[in-house]
Amino acid sequence: MEKRFSSTDLCALRNLIPIREVIETILCIPSKEVEGVFRFLCPCYRESQTAVNLRTNLSRCFLCKKNFNTIEIFMADRHTSFVKAVRALLPLLPSQIAKDEAATCAGLRQ
Repeated sequence: MEKRFSSTDLCALRNLIPIREVIETILCIPSKEVEGVFRFLCPCYRESQTAVNLRTNLSRCFLCKKNFNTIEIFMADRHTSFVKAVRALLPLLPSQIAKDEAATCAGLRQ
């Protein structure tokens, strides 16, 4: 069984799938908008001292001081491995957008 993923696929997963969508729709983590800031229950601390940075597509828990990308938050919430998280998220990548993102990710490495 192949456990390796291309850096292009991993880059696309981290950047293409909006972290807020992963939190709200895919993982169904309790969340809400508070004073214009999106908050969610941290999968580690189960507290909502959290925020999402839409520019970087990262979420942060201010209690455990951890940043989560889409793969990491999936792993933490589902208590699963990196390989299983990536396999679960890969089908969510739209094919044409993934190709465009692949070009962007390739440009980042140069």
